[in-house]
This record gives sequence, structure tokens and C-alpha cells, in this order.
Amino acid sequence: MNFEKNYDVIVIGAGHAGCEAALAAARMKAKTALFTINKNKIAAMSCNPAIGGLAKGQLVREIDALGGEMAKAADSTCIQFKVLNSKKGPAVWGLRAQADKIQYSLYMKKVIENQTNLDLIETMVDEILTDDRGVVGIKTSNNKNYSSKAVIVTTGTFLNGVIYIGLESFPGGRLDDPPSIKLSDSLKSLGLKLKRLKTGTNPRVDKNSLDFSKFKPQEGDPEPIPFSFSTDKIEIEQILCYLTNTNENTHKAIFDNLDRSPLYSKEHRKIFGIGPRYCPSIEDKVVKFPEKKSHQVFIEPEWRNSNEMYLNGLSTSLPFDVQYAYLKTIPGFEKVKILKPGYGIEYDFVPPLQINNTLETKTIPGLFLAGQINGTSGYEEAAALGLVAGINAVLKIRREKPIIIDRTEAYIGVMIDDLTTKEIKEPYRLFSSHAEFRLVLRNDNADIRLMGIGKKLGLINDKIYDKLLYKKEFLNKEIERIKKTIIKPSEEASDKLKKLNTSDIKEATSLFNIYKRPEISYKDLELFIEIKKDVPGHFIDYLDAEVKYEGYIKLQNEQIKQFKKMESIKIPENFDYLNAKGLSKEAQQKLSQIKPQTIGQASRIEGITPADINVLLILIKKFSIK
Repeated sequence: MNFEKNYDVIVIGAGHAGCEAALAAARMKAKTALFTINKNKIAAMSCNPAIGGLAKGQLVREIDALGGEMAKAADSTCIQFKVLNSKKGPAVWGLRAQADKIQYSLYMKKVIENQTNLDLIETMVDEILTDDRGVVGIKTSNNKNYSSKAVIVTTGTFLNGVIYIGLESFPGGRLDDPPSIKLSDSLKSLGLKLKRLKTGTNPRVDKNSLDFSKFKPQEGDPEPIPFSFSTDKIEIEQILCYLTNTNENTHKAIFDNLDRSPLYSKEHRKIFGIGPRYCPSIEDKVVKFPEKKSHQVFIEPEWRNSNEMYLNGLSTSLPFDVQYAYLKTIPGFEKVKILKPGYGIEYDFVPPLQINNTLETKTIPGLFLAGQINGTSGYEEAAALGLVAGINAVLKIRREKPIIIDRTEAYIGVMIDDLTTKEIKEPYRLFSSHAEFRLVLRNDNADIRLMGIGKKLGLINDKIYDKLLYKKEFLNKEIERIKKTIIKPSEEASDKLKKLNTSDIKEATSLFNIYKRPEISYKDLELFIEIKKDVPGHFIDYLDAEVKYEGYIKLQNEQIKQFKKMESIKIPENFDYLNAKGLSKEAQQKLSQIKPQTIGQASRIEGITPADINVLLILIKKFSIK
């Protein structure tokens, strides 16, 4: 076979997963190629122009701690920053930023083009090339072959993508871009099973056609919190977003036209792939929640000084004229002009029970899958998977031990474990409720948890790592100093405590005990001692959380020890589940299909009971004795 060029790693698709995969591989000194059908749509935000959110903000921080690029790109190009759930505990805070989607894409394109060891190639990939040992390269639509030791597929919604606007449909990976059909066929020919999922996007409307006096302004936080641990401060002019609501007239316009919906038409239904439950279309909302008289709609700019506004909350695949009909029922939209209609898209994905927790496929050595091809939704989920795939592809080539991030270490680990142990029936979206150890997986300590891995891989430089060391030193020294500071009952102490709206003390106590009160923050301690004001905000968030939740964190760490015990019990690779006596038939089939690597992983597979685990423990012990 003749090859145009030889690479260590080839990445197919330059979305959020592809960018992180390619950058990680190249920065680990692997000769890498990133293939895309359009160089001008690198890291394109096909749907919501935003980064982060609930649980997603943690992912962005974790990507940054491991040496990824998404957080830096967001800090450089986003136009409004906000912490979601800020009134609740730090375990569920969600860093979120409204993005300038044009600048974000340009930023990532510049980083890709200037990255050593990385070639950006604009062409369609049609085929994965293999031999009896696994992957050997790819073939493009112009009949050129490129060799590689590993291939990472990050095709998003492009595999056999079909776009729906009402009952009209046409092939597309996203609006104005062609689908990848032959690559889908190639994956099938390699023995991978493919299924269909559905997602959608929202109408974009002309800002000048809206009456903003009828909307509620939504400001960003006064002091923007950066995503990246390398960003000291964000100094930008933040852009307003706006909030409005649908109403009963909106819902009536939708109900009256359900027969023209590709999702709900009884005679002409076109979409059968399952859509995201937690980001439903507006037609899904009014059908499934008829008791709700209104739904929120966020009006968000697509980029700074943009006349194109994104209507977050109105994902739809209804016909163009119906989109006009229901929009005009919303106050402020009476004269609306739609610039781009919302649309639904149905696409192929590879159910991720076919991949290992390294993201390598179980049956084709050297073939890795990341992003929506694994059944996920969201830029952040895709980027995190791409980063892990890029790292593990290089480690495989080097014949080094792969990076396995487990549920106790990161939201990334929670997501990968979920994908590789549970059947995906709808696009997977990560939530903080998925993480049973979320109190120790906060966004403020992602660097503490993961940056050592990034440094070891060569993805974190000394300057950034030194900040981590200083953060650890800050925590230890401040806690020691605060514990040694004793506050005695006095009129002066009472006045200070009253200012902080907290109860008085009746006996001498350490400042640490006062600090543990929910209403007291580190900054409040300046009434009693000198505090450090020249440290990044995440230093203080980390200190606050570690002090206030000290007891709960200790308890969760004990639970993690128990979890680790189950994870430490390895299951032999050649264990024969189908002939294992004592296991239920369902357990035999599920375990044989998924082939869990540990007892802990086996226990999280749907349909596996505690009785099955007990039997498995006995059988493994007998197996090892033999």
C-alpha cells in the first residue's frame, strides 16, 4: 500500500474533541495529522455559543489541569462569565461563559496551525485502513492513503448525518456542511455496531428585529472567574444576555403544527433516533410537559457586536414557517426576522460499550473514538474525551501504561466509566448528580487532583506547575496560621462578629472554628488577621471548601477507600463468563459483552446484582488458584 505521508497519530474531525486529541498527541511529541473537511470551522460551535455550565465547568477545569486548551480558549474569547449555582455549595458550582464563537474558532485554528508536530489537512476521510494487527492508516476521498500507528475518530454529528427542517430533510453533518457517509460504512465493515441518535439546534434571529424593552437583562458576574489555572484575571467588557418566556399562545402554535413535525407527525414521522432528554426541543417540552404554561428562553449573542442572536431553549426541527409562527407569539418577537432556522439532525454513533476506558476500541487495536461518536452531547464532554484519547493513543504507541482516570479522581473519570459500563439510549450529558464523590471533585481543586498527571505527560509546563505548588503551600500555611490564632471574648470581638452577621463567642476559640461557620469566608477573616489578597480566586475557593467541609470530605475520602478496594480486584482478561456457574443469564451476557476490568466496574453495569458480584468474587478466587 502506497502512503502519501506517515504519521504516529491521525485525528479525524477538527471539532472540540479533535482539537484536544490532536494537540495532546503533538505536544507529547507524536507526529500528528488532523483531518477536517473545512479549515475555517475548527472548533465550531454548531449549537449554543457557550462554554461550561453545571458539571461541564468542572470538565473544562479538568481539561486545563491535564494540559488541554479549551479553558485558555474560553478565557481569551468569551464575552460574559457567570457562576451557576453560586448560592449553593461549591461541589455543584458551574463555571459558564458566553462565547464569541467566531473568535473562539479563530483562536483554536491559530493554536492548531502553530503547534509543532501537527499537520492540518483539509479533506474528507472515507476509510480506516487496517491489517491483522490493527490500524495502519486512513484513506481520503481523493484516494490518498496516510499511514499511522493510531487513529482517533472524532466526527461529531457527521456520520451519516441527516438534517430535518419540518418534513424536509437533506444530508448534512451540520447546516452547510456535508455528512461523512463512507467513513460510517468503513466503521461497520470493521465490525463495529452503529446506532442512531438525534440532536437539534435553535433558531438564530436578527437582533435589530427584536424589542429588548420586553426582555429581562441577564448580566455576567462583576468579577469574572477564569476557567484556566494559568489565567490570573479576566478584564473584558461583558456583553448582556436577555431572558424571556414562551406562553400559551406559543404552545398552541406548536401543538397546531405537530403533524408537520419530523418527530411527532403520525403519518410522516422521519426522526427515530433518540434526542437529549436534558436539552429537549421546544416541541418535546410542550408535548411532554403540558402542565407548564411557559418555558424560559435565553437570548444570547453569537459573537461580540453580533446582530445574530441565539435563542437558547428553543431547539426545534419544526418547519421554517412554524418557527416564525410560534416566535411571533413571544413579546418582543412580534417583528422577528429569522437568520438561520433551527433544525434537527440525526446521525450514527458507536455505542461505547465497544470501547475500553482508554477510549480504544475493544476489537480494533489502535482505533480510538472520542466525542459524539461515543454517544455524548456537549462541547465539554467531547473535548475531555478527545484529550484522553490523544494521550492514550501516544502512550499506546510508546508501549507505556495508559492513563485511566477513575470516578474518584475526576468528572472525566465519571463520564468515561458511565459510557463504558452503561448502555447509551440517549445522548449522554454529564451532571454533578452522576458523581457520587462530587464533594472532592470540585472545580477549585481540579489542579490539585490532575495537574501532576499533566506534568508527567509533558503537557503542563514548569511555570504552571509552580503555581500548583504555591497553592498547596498557601492552603497548608494559612490553615496552620488560622488554627493558631485564638480569639478571646471581648467587646471588640463581639463587634467584629456582629458585622459578619454571625453569633458571638462565650469562650476563647481558634479563628479556624469561626472560619468553619457557613456564613464566614476567608476574606472576612481580615477583621481579625492579615489575609493574602494577591492570590487567584480559586486559591480562596479551595481554602474555603477544604475548611468548611472538612468533616464531610474526610467521610467521602473513607468512602473512596472502600471504592478503591473494589476497583483493585482485577478480573482476568480471559475469564469465561458464559460458562461461569452461579451467574444469572443476564449477568453472563452483560459481563461477556462489556468485559469489565475490575469487580468495581462490574458492579456498576446495569442488570448486575449484588448476588452476581458475590458469585463473581468466588469464581475469580477459584480462577486465580488454578
